[in-house]
Amino acid sequence: MSLTEKEELIGQVDIALDDIRPHLAVDGGNIEVVDVTDDFQVKIKWLGNCENCSMSAMTMRAGVEETLRSKFPEITGVVAINGVA
Repeated sequence: MSLTEKEELIGQVDIALDDIRPHLAVDGGNIEVVDVTDDFQVKIKWLGNCENCSMSAMTMRAGVEETLRSKFPEITGVVAINGVA
């Protein structure tokens, strides 16, 4: 994946996360795309209250991964670089 393709995919993933952000914001949280690896693993960073929330692991599986995989079948997984998930 070229740098341009990577930047474009990160931008598209970030836009897709807008579907989830309102739900996170209710509890004072947010999510940020940090990177997409060459093997199409998305690295995210939990922000605000999501960083220490015990439900972050469930949110990751049921919300973030499901949303991204439905829009980007090439995504192989999602990993938080911080927080409890």
